Amino acid sequence: MRTIFREDVNELKKYDISIFGLEDKAHEYEFESGDAFFEAMEQELIQHGQFKTHLKLEKSSTMIRLDFHLVGEVELLCDRTLEPFREPIDVQNRMFLKFADHNEELTDEIELIAWNTKVINVARYIFDFIGLALPVRKLHPRFRNEEEEDDDSGEEGRLIYSSGGAAGEDDEQAPEPPIDPRWEALRKLNDN
Repeated sequence: MRTIFREDVNELKKYDISIFGLEDKAHEYEFESGDAFFEAMEQELIQHGQFKTHLKLEKSSTMIRLDFHLVGEVELLCDRTLEPFREPIDVQNRMFLKFADHNEELTDEIELIAWNTKVINVARYIFDFIGLALPVRKLHPRFRNEEEEDDDSGEEGRLIYSSGGAAGEDDEQAPEPPIDPRWEALRKLNDN
């Protein structure tokens, strides 16, 4: 278990927004984040990066709408070579915090927060949005053209059915066993 040092706590406190007594109207916030943000999040996905967050908070008597716009870059490790590279990020996302009697996450975009909540911390939302924006396969930019060419080939995803030995063998050597009707249906799909 990792001990949270005082600077980690202070780093995440920058993302606290006091909503107690906040007027029911739109408010705007700016955050600049770097390596300390990723260290304080106690995760292993991203270690380095620089980005800015513009947050528009719209408060009403029943809910809070948060519109995030994040711009910057993070350092990732290439899945193929384990070489670090910079990945640009430009993310726009939205969260709704609805006031209720208890705290609960309803969906990816909607959470219930208790009526007596005084402060919300948006660091977790920011990190989640960055994490979701990252590519599934983390490839250094010099390999991406190769991947796109591989994806364009028409052979991928094609079902090939073979029910015998190697091509060119004499089919009369062994009688074919009867084909299960389920496999026959798949064979018909392939023949089309």
